[in-house]
Amino acid sequence: MTHAPAEVAKNIKNVAVSSQPFVVPGFQVSAVQSGMRYRNRLDLALIVAEPQEGAVAAGVFTTNRFCAAPVEWCRRCLDSSRAKGILVNAGIANACTGEEGFKRAGEMARMAGEALNAPPGDILISSTGVIGPQVLLEPVQKSMPALVKGLRPDRWGAVAEAIMTTDTVPKLASTRIQIGGRTVTIGGVAKGSGMIAPNMATLLAFVCTDAAVDPQVLNYWVHWGADRSFNSITVDGDTSTNDTLLVLAGGHAGNAVLADRMSPESRLFGEALSAVLSELAKKIVLDGEGATKFIEILVTGASDAASARSVAFTVANSPLVKTAFFGEDANWGRIVAAAGRAGVPLQPEKVTLFFDRVCVFKAGTPLTGSDIEEKATAVFKQKELRVHLDLGMGDSQFTAFTCDFSYDYVKINASYRS
Repeated sequence: MTHAPAEVAKNIKNVAVSSQPFVVPGFQVSAVQSGMRYRNRLDLALIVAEPQEGAVAAGVFTTNRFCAAPVEWCRRCLDSSRAKGILVNAGIANACTGEEGFKRAGEMARMAGEALNAPPGDILISSTGVIGPQVLLEPVQKSMPALVKGLRPDRWGAVAEAIMTTDTVPKLASTRIQIGGRTVTIGGVAKGSGMIAPNMATLLAFVCTDAAVDPQVLNYWVHWGADRSFNSITVDGDTSTNDTLLVLAGGHAGNAVLADRMSPESRLFGEALSAVLSELAKKIVLDGEGATKFIEILVTGASDAASARSVAFTVANSPLVKTAFFGEDANWGRIVAAAGRAGVPLQPEKVTLFFDRVCVFKAGTPLTGSDIEEKATAVFKQKELRVHLDLGMGDSQFTAFTCDFSYDYVKINASYRS
């Protein structure tokens, strides 16, 4: 049993999140080896809502101007706020592929729609992998019969494997809550390891719930949860062309429809969804390409929320800071220097810096003593640690989650296409 990161956890009332295999009533999933780019591994997945009319759907997507064809397809489809299923391929991103790329995304939707007796517009498409090549349709067409035949409620682990690229582990998270006397399940999978930065963090995430939720309410909680999870993480400061979070709500739980965003039941649902998204986001950072450490960058005492966020991400994305984490060098100078170039008003004499609970910098000057250096170094040897930077300028705060830069990050990304 795991828990959401601290910034989100304070908003969540005892929502426990599991990383074990799960089933979401009302949904079936499948994954196969299509051979589109990878060999001898799962690379094509399908998520299907059992009711013929599909499920309520909402999504959050990349802000990169070079957004991939599947992102454009999903944005158009979600005008209806409903979807029958999601078809995902790994290996070829179908990004920067022009009009032909969009046509091929539509063809993928048509193929899945015909197999499921649903219109193409009810099928959401997602892709991840190398930017530039056109997605190959023949492997999708040949794989569709086996993909549909393999649909089962308990194959989420296979879906998590099928959407991986440079990921080293599949990423799953789920929770169950009680709403109106009904058990509601929220479960999802994600992929992401590099090109991780808001908004959104190269990631794909697909979450399903059997809760009955009004489309506008679901859309609100999906965006709220994304801001507190995927938009609070960074591995390398790069935002992908394909970043996609899709959430489907099928209504199989039989609860009264969550139509009032501010009702206690709706808020509980939103907190539980955020907990699942946060757990998936944490798994992505922990699996950062070559990462050896998970780091929480907490900035407090900012004059406003935007300033806190800017400082947190400037520190979290600094290559010098991230390599210091990898080298287990408690180099406080790199952190205050990064904060100082974040472009927000600061008064150095008001700044305090902690590594976990070890204060290393206060009132604009370092705290000296061999015991402080030893304690700070011990913190940097941990797999998970917190950097707390108090600016002394106000009451606003923000937490970013990041990882270190290791030798392996360079190796992985130097030869990604090969």
